[in-house]
Amino acid sequence: MANPTPQAAPPGGLRERKKQRTRDALIRAALELFTEQGYEATTIDEIAEAVNVSQRTYFRYFANKEDVAFAVQEMVEARFLQELRERPADEAPLTALRSAVMTAWDEIGSAIESMVPVELHMRAYRMIESTPALVAAHLRRSSDLEEQIAQLIAGREGLDVDADPRPRVVVAAFCGVMRVAGKVWGEGQECSVASIRRLTQSYLDHIGPAIADTWRAR
Repeated sequence: MANPTPQAAPPGGLRERKKQRTRDALIRAALELFTEQGYEATTIDEIAEAVNVSQRTYFRYFANKEDVAFAVQEMVEARFLQELRERPADEAPLTALRSAVMTAWDEIGSAIESMVPVELHMRAYRMIESTPALVAAHLRRSSDLEEQIAQLIAGREGLDVDADPRPRVVVAAFCGVMRVAGKVWGEGQECSVASIRRLTQSYLDHIGPAIADTWRAR
């Protein structure tokens, strides 16, 4: 019996993989340039040239420099939101938030590495924290993310987020802890996903005691 003719890969699949490779290359080139010569000093033409594509091609993937600077962070946040949507309905809000972020970190390392080295992601985080224009953008994006999370928590609990303050309060506490953990990680020397996962877990463990306990030594 004759061997069947091998089937070619679907053209759409090949095109999508090529587009993803180009997007990832633009992200990596941009972050390398931002961290080496500064965000403000880097032009879109330089990023495109580093990947051997045109400026027009760049704009197919990103609207501006800010979008590419936050591309990895947005991917991490999207993974967390997806995990939160999939948490069991009977989990308490803070438990669901904690479980979602810890589960996301279990899988996010390989996702980051598929785009950029974790060490580059860490350098980019520091660059964002030290660039006034990006600090402002980071605060704006963080505020938008907090509102998305609050809406999700309110929906899980059957609440109106505008009538009941609890979803926004618990999300504010959670996101505040996450920001502190991220800042401490960014200022440290260990640049692994495992290290930020451990740090995140430790800081989340302190939410309850910090609110409920008396701090003074007895």
